[in-house]
Amino acid sequence: MKKNTLVLLGGFIIAGAIVFLLMAATPGSSGIELTLKDLLATQDEHEDDFVTVEGLLIEDSIKWNPDKIELKFDVKDNEGHIMHVIHNGPKPDNFSEGVITILQGSPTKKDTFAAETVKTRCPSKYEGKDMKNYDPETHKDKLNQPPKEK
Repeated sequence: MKKNTLVLLGGFIIAGAIVFLLMAATPGSSGIELTLKDLLATQDEHEDDFVTVEGLLIEDSIKWNPDKIELKFDVKDNEGHIMHVIHNGPKPDNFSEGVITILQGSPTKKDTFAAETVKTRCPSKYEGKDMKNYDPETHKDKLNQPPKEK
């Protein structure tokens, strides 16, 4: 073979390997986002899918086993649908009642979800204050001060 043909063939093989590795390393990009209600209703259909679902944490259901690094808990939605979750990994820091949990993984047996990742967010912590009660005089002094030098 000519040198140019070998270089071209090698380039195609390397490009194909890079594309394959990128697709294999990002299972979330090919996943499905469902509501808790929809996932529970169609759980059998999504058994082999990578699913993202969120729900409110039920604090009384938390079972943490630090020896196995296993976390079991339940989540619910606003309509009262409940799903059991099993996660083999660390427990998030702000894991308490009313926290919204974002789960990524796949459903297993009935009403059970095997989570690869568990993320939390607390919307009340980041909500702004009611603008009707805002008093501009409170911040007037701070707005008129020159910036501090470092």
